[in-house]
Amino acid sequence: MTIKKAAYSDVQTIFDITSSTIAKIYPRYYPSGAVKLFLDYHSEDTIAKDVAEGNVFICFDSAGNPAGTVTICGNEIQRLYVLPRFQGKGFGKKLLEFAENELFKIFDEIIVESSLPAKGLYLKRDYIETEYLNMEAENGDFLCWDKMVKRK
Repeated sequence: MTIKKAAYSDVQTIFDITSSTIAKIYPRYYPSGAVKLFLDYHSEDTIAKDVAEGNVFICFDSAGNPAGTVTICGNEIQRLYVLPRFQGKGFGKKLLEFAENELFKIFDEIIVESSLPAKGLYLKRDYIETEYLNMEAENGDFLCWDKMVKRK
């Protein structure tokens, strides 16, 4: 498993990882309006902007296949996604550890806004819920998530 800073040539791959994971996993947790909101939020343009700013990393398996991605912005961990076929194999944990190590070099506190499917991963890594958030999506659906913090 290797992790590298994403280049502009990786934007489509990162978009594919993100959108494929959301489309496959999130309907188990969220209504359709909330899933669409996630997909719209993590657009290819947003990803390209984050890549241009040097905030995005991509993880590969031992055969060189893209498996996951994470974005680091300020003291926040964002857009941590692992393709469904690689879930449960330690990729999410490695990406999270990588992001934490990078952020704790600079900051004493890390913030993450966690979706329902990812919340267990953060709780296992000693993140503490600090705020419950929600917003209305299409069809009268709601998107709900937690703001979480981890301190050194």
